[in-house]
Amino acid sequence: MKKFLVILCFLGCLPWTMAGVASAAVATSMNTQEELNRRLREAALIDDTETIRELLDKGADVNAANNFGKTALMSAAETGSTKSAVILLSRGANVNAHTNYNCSALTFAAENGHSEITAMLVEFGADVHNRTNTGWNALMTASKQGYEVVAAQLLMFHADSNVTDKNGNTALMMATDNGHLNVIETLLKNRANPNLKNKEGVTPLMRASEKGLSEIVQILVENQAEVNATDVYGATALIRAAELGHLEVIKLLLKASADVNIQDKDGVNALMEAAMKGKEAIVELLLKAGADPHLKNVDGKTALELAESKHFSAVSALLHQVTPHK
Repeated sequence: MKKFLVILCFLGCLPWTMAGVASAAVATSMNTQEELNRRLREAALIDDTETIRELLDKGADVNAANNFGKTALMSAAETGSTKSAVILLSRGANVNAHTNYNCSALTFAAENGHSEITAMLVEFGADVHNRTNTGWNALMTASKQGYEVVAAQLLMFHADSNVTDKNGNTALMMATDNGHLNVIETLLKNRANPNLKNKEGVTPLMRASEKGLSEIVQILVENQAEVNATDVYGATALIRAAELGHLEVIKLLLKASADVNIQDKDGVNALMEAAMKGKEAIVELLLKAGADPHLKNVDGKTALELAESKHFSAVSALLHQVTPHK
């Protein structure tokens, strides 16, 4: 009887034991697969083509992603591992897979200026219009970083130079922000609109003017940038340049027929900005260009009164000459 019970107990445990063995085998298999996939992504980072081939032959998933959605192809694109990218694409890597933030292999290649990989990806059908969660496409990324060759490639494959991100910024604005003249020239040759405003009403010309980027101001003006456009606060490129004391930019804007008497929503114009900053040479230049010294801001203050409140004696003396009744 005891022997019979022992046999029953053994038989009763057998299914559970077998299930445990099977479960362990599945877990081991999963761990092995994950390890293969992880090693594949790592090999792509360092352009280890021999290991990539070996791992793929062993069953590594060419499109397996990490927790952030990043694949081996994206890793290769990011680090410029061209040979690895060739192998991965030939073995079925999804050229348009994207991360949790909607970045694609093309995004990574463009961001890091890897023109060979960028060209390869678009030839394999990479979507040049794909945008990240912030609204950036590969062209914006390349423009921001100053990669003119990559920008030109993307434009050749019909990337739209006038799409905007969530803040309303274009590739042209991004290139201007970072002073990339060659990229700006390429964008303008490919129908980038210099007069598109972001959500604050800022144009590339305004941004270049406040940064003192005279060469960029010149090329934007030559490409029909509206010199008297205003932002949401009513400020113009001239007002911004005067506020920050960029004399050469102001000369260019005046030559392009900038209106010296436009006032922003606070009633401040370029002359007042220069007077408040004690910029004597700019005040003199603006007066010669026809700036009206009698205009007042919303507080009823003229440029002279603003200069006097800051104790800028040289500027005050200059303004006294044109406002004798003060």
